Formats: sequence, structure tokens, C-alpha cells
Amino acid sequence: MKIYVAGHRGMVGGAIMRALISSGEHQLITRTSAELDLTDQVAVRDFMQAEKPDQVILAAAKVGGIIANNTYPAQFIYENLMIECNVIHQAYAAGVQKLLQLGSSCIYPREAPQPMAEEALLTGVLEPTNEPYAIAKIAGIKLCESYNRQYGTDYRSVMPTNLYGPGDNFHPENSHVLPALIRRFHAAVQDGLDEVVIWGSGKPMREFLHVDDMAAASLFVMGLETADYARETEPMLSHINVGSGTDVTIRELAETVARVTGFQGRLSFDASKPDGAPRKLMDVSRLARMGWAASIGLEAGIKETYAWFLAQDGDLRAK
Repeated sequence: MKIYVAGHRGMVGGAIMRALISSGEHQLITRTSAELDLTDQVAVRDFMQAEKPDQVILAAAKVGGIIANNTYPAQFIYENLMIECNVIHQAYAAGVQKLLQLGSSCIYPREAPQPMAEEALLTGVLEPTNEPYAIAKIAGIKLCESYNRQYGTDYRSVMPTNLYGPGDNFHPENSHVLPALIRRFHAAVQDGLDEVVIWGSGKPMREFLHVDDMAAASLFVMGLETADYARETEPMLSHINVGSGTDVTIRELAETVARVTGFQGRLSFDASKPDGAPRKLMDVSRLARMGWAASIGLEAGIKETYAWFLAQDGDLRAK
């Protein structure tokens, strides 16, 4: 089985690669962004025609936190649309019958009923701070469904909740909330600070999933028999939520990170900064019925992630 993993150097793609390598059953195909620009239609066409993979896992994307989404909205919608269009279409043109596309929980409306079920898609207004990225990810779902309907392919989509773990982005401006907190609390401990200020009110609730759980879920969904997948999905509502099924407030998250990093000072919250959506909890009952559930607890996962961060700290400080 020749499997092309797009985005193999990213946090999710790297976790999927580790899981595939541990199985030892596949021929894996990868390209760095320097070797293959996924926004270049001709380059992707030539690559797919030359390699002819049996399966494709599309984990490549331009991602970032609230600041990055607000600062670079045009780049977020353009690059993600181009990546999806090129990879999905050229996979079809090269005869790839099975593909898995990874999306995001931000596809759901800002005021979607909680927990967010797959049926909430396209039922309301998106969260403004990441609307361009969300639109691109919705388009990816509909690309897969449209190719399935017209060409008889088996292209599937999984929508993860907030992911974290080894390989995460700890950039001080462009990272997501959990790695940003790890870096901030780590620096506070090193610098002997007695207070850490956190963006927002601390009241929004978020769900987190360890990236190794996400990789396991992705391969589980990819490996489902067509009949088993079709039993729980619909042709035009085919995506599957992936999450832990539980959430915490940002305050609770910050308190957990403080414990893990050894910070013993005060936590304060700057309510003048944006909170984002008030709550984002995934309804994972569809995936549970299929037979998969997350296994890595949040505090244990943060401890592992912090250990990885410490091992990389020299490189991270240079970024």
C-alpha cells in the first residue's frame, strides 16, 4: 500500500507518520513544502501522476491561533483552499480511490448547540475571528463529498477538536492557546515572575485532544470498511467529529498548565482581549458508535507535551 501523507512535518501529520511507521505495513510517500508546493496545481499534478499513491492523507494546512487568523485572513483562506483543491482533484485524476481529509472544529457556527453534532454544519454564522479558515475547511468537506457523488471515490473527512502534543507550534504570536500557555508559564517560572496575564476572560470552554489520539482516530476512520462508514454517515453529511468528549474553561486549562510547569504565582485575565467562541465541544457519538474513543487524559497529555517542549527548548527560544 502506497500512502502519501501531505503535511508529514506538521504536528498531526507527524503523529500519523509515527503511527503508520509503527505498523510497518506501508510504503510511505512524503514531500516537504520546499520539495512540493501544494498550492501549485501543476506541481501537485506532476507529483500525483508520477507517484500514483493508493491512498492519500491530507494533513497539510495553514494553521494558527486567533492572532494569526485575524492578521492573515487572505492567506488562511487562499492557501487552504488551494491545498485542498489541488490535492483532492489531482488525487482523483491519478486514480486514488481512498483519501482522508483533516479539517477543524471551527467549521461549526459560533452559536451551534453544544455539544456540536455533525448536523450543525452550515446552520448558522461562523465565529468571525477564524471565518476564512473555517470556510476553506468546509469547502474541503464538500469537495470530498462532491467527488464521491460524481466519481464514486471514497474520500472521507475527519474534524478534530483543538489538538496539542509533541510537534506543536509554540511561537509566541502564532500558536494556539495550549502551547501558548505552556510557553508563557515556562518563561514565568524561568524568570521568577509572580503573575501571568492570560488573554480573555478565562470563561470560554474548550475541548482538547492529544495528537496521538487524533492520529489513531484518523487511521481508524481510514480503515473502516465502506459499509461501516456509510452506515453512520450520509452522502452530503459525511464528515466525522473527533474529540475527547469533555471540555474545560480556559481558566481551568491555565491552572492545569501552571501545575504541570511548576508555576506558583497569580493568574490574571485580560478581558479586553478577544475570547473567541464561548464554547466548542464536539459531539463524538458518531465516532463512538463506530468503535473509537480517546484514551489520553488532558493533564497526562500536557505533561508529555511539556516534556517534549523542554527537550526542544533551545530551538524554540530561537524562534
